[in-house]
Amino acid sequence: MSAIAELVDHYGWDQVIAIYIDDESGRNGIQILGDKLEERRCKISYKAALPPGPRCTKNDITDLLVKLVMMESRVFVLHANPENGMAIFSIANSLGITGNGFVWIATDWLTSVLDTDRPTTTMHMDMIQGVVGLCLHIPESGRRTALLSRWNRLAKEEHAGLNSYALYAYDSVWTIARAVEEFLKSGGVISFSKDSKFEQVAGVSSKLHLESMSVFDGGNLLLNKILKTDALGLTGPIRFDSDRQLVRPAYDIINVVGTGYRKVGYWSNHSGLSVEPPEKLYSTPFVHSVTKRRKSGRLKTVIWPGETTIQPRGWVFPQKGRQMRIGIPYRATYQEFVSKSSDSDTMIGFCVDVFVASVSLLPYAVPYHFVPFGDGRRNPNYNKLVSMVALGEFDAAIGDITIVTNRTKIVDFTQPFMESGLVILAAVKKHDTNTWAFLLPFTPSMWLATAGSLLVIGIVVWILEHRLNDDFRGPFRKQVATIFWFSLSTLFFTQREKMVGPLGRLVVLLWLFIVLIIQSSYTASLTSILTVTQLSSEIKDVESLIRSGDPIGFQVGSFAENYMVDQLGISRSRLRTLDTPHDYANALDLGARNGGVAAIIDERSYVDDFLSTNCNFQIIGSELTKSGWGFAFPRDSPLAIDMSTAILELSENGELQRIHNKWLTVSHCTPIGDELKSDQLHLSSFCGLFFIFGVACALALLLMFCRFYRKYFFLANAQNINHPGPSLELPTQQVIA
Repeated sequence: MSAIAELVDHYGWDQVIAIYIDDESGRNGIQILGDKLEERRCKISYKAALPPGPRCTKNDITDLLVKLVMMESRVFVLHANPENGMAIFSIANSLGITGNGFVWIATDWLTSVLDTDRPTTTMHMDMIQGVVGLCLHIPESGRRTALLSRWNRLAKEEHAGLNSYALYAYDSVWTIARAVEEFLKSGGVISFSKDSKFEQVAGVSSKLHLESMSVFDGGNLLLNKILKTDALGLTGPIRFDSDRQLVRPAYDIINVVGTGYRKVGYWSNHSGLSVEPPEKLYSTPFVHSVTKRRKSGRLKTVIWPGETTIQPRGWVFPQKGRQMRIGIPYRATYQEFVSKSSDSDTMIGFCVDVFVASVSLLPYAVPYHFVPFGDGRRNPNYNKLVSMVALGEFDAAIGDITIVTNRTKIVDFTQPFMESGLVILAAVKKHDTNTWAFLLPFTPSMWLATAGSLLVIGIVVWILEHRLNDDFRGPFRKQVATIFWFSLSTLFFTQREKMVGPLGRLVVLLWLFIVLIIQSSYTASLTSILTVTQLSSEIKDVESLIRSGDPIGFQVGSFAENYMVDQLGISRSRLRTLDTPHDYANALDLGARNGGVAAIIDERSYVDDFLSTNCNFQIIGSELTKSGWGFAFPRDSPLAIDMSTAILELSENGELQRIHNKWLTVSHCTPIGDELKSDQLHLSSFCGLFFIFGVACALALLLMFCRFYRKYFFLANAQNINHPGPSLELPTQQVIA
């Protein structure tokens, strides 16, 4: 059953229908299959039991299959004996449920029919075309070939073919024979004695005469000999683990095609699904075997019922004669998202258009009709809507349904089609610019860059001019004062010092050009800041809102109420329910001290829509949560996955944005601080000018030092050759002077 569970998981099917014979073997097998599927987040959607033995009639099988074909799943796992299994396939074939779109997986009973030395009838093969099954894996060996050859010579009847079970029986007999031999060699004696348990049962079932039965005295010792077996049989290595199970069991994954079957892969508890035989992977380290399986593929191509290589989806809409009931909120506010048309019962809105567009991209038809949830006078409770999907009252729910943790525990959501985290909405008040408004045109980095440039221009000009220009000479304190005074005076073009050297003139000319640009930009920015009214709010962030103790508003039906109480620890007594955007504006205008609220916590989508027509309010701080809107479906619904794919396709081809632009108005209000930031001058805007200025200063200094070196050192060295004597002392004094 582990092999079947991994096979189901490999093809991505979430649920299967199990058909089995209602006996101990059938019930136990299906129970194990269910456990293995749950480990892979799959499940058995329906367990279909048939009576065992001759009590299982054609009518029983027909009635059961007719019932199953009305269900959603199209993946059938058949766990039966060969006789009943072929009878089920015969009737299924006559009902047309072994064709295109169906998946049939047979447990290892099918090998009793197929894995023989003798051919299966054409009629039987036609019934099971495309079936995927399991066959006990038996490695190819010379001993196996020799045994089959001898058997064919001895067999006289056409139906006496050997299957894999016969080979396992052959190994079983030899295993017991070897164990008995070891038992006798170790001094064991074959003897039997009466068991008191049978005598106690004899009184209850006297007709069975169980008291006449004897028990082998050396049973435990013989069992230990069997479990210690370590031999190579026709079916492979024979060893047992601590649970008395055969070590490394393996199966062939077979696909019935034409007049026989083909192997599409293997399964073992060591390597899982693989196209490589298990015995090749046993000798490979686990990591290497996994890598090898990934490179080669886990299974070969399967030819499914209907003679197609396209993998069946594995489910359809239940054929119960009704459309899907889609719950949809009948909103009283923000009706552009979802509401009912005023002149008909048609549901319209942004969310409705997204759903309709997504359904149109599905590769199959989805019959549905909308069921309004709510009275249209007050927004409905979305938690209740989602709960109705989980309880089966609705087949799905669409609309502006936020994906939150408590809802994901009971339903499955699609990919979000719109982001919508919680934000704080607060009133803002106008105020005049502050005392330090003159600092606002520049960012801090721009102020630092300007100050640094002033210092650089003063030092560079002093280096270039102090030997040539008397204005830059004199006592040390005077020269320092001259540097700072000259730098600051250039900002207003009032410098008194005249440039003598050409390099100094060039640097100062370039610097004055930069000052002109900076000065003009500063004046324009300051004018804008002083004339544009600034907005601010008493609420700075969520922490200040919590500490304030003031009332907080939220939209009726929103999950924001539970979030504020459970996550933010806000007392429910502080919360105020608000119905309409008009209520939003009134409550915020009144304020907390006049019967209103200090702020409103609501989803970003609603707030953006509100701000598109109300510019006296602003979003404060960052989003409190990161979530989105999605469509809700019952748990493990395959439709949720397909709808998610369709929503992603809408996003990629631009259709989702077109629907957004159709229904939702773009906000024309500027968030707090954006106007101020847009008027500020950033360093990045002047990087080019500062770079040119820096390069010019560096080149001027380099040229000056080159001229100095040529004049005082190169020529001085030439004089020393003709007139030896101290020559460096005077030039050095001249440089410092």
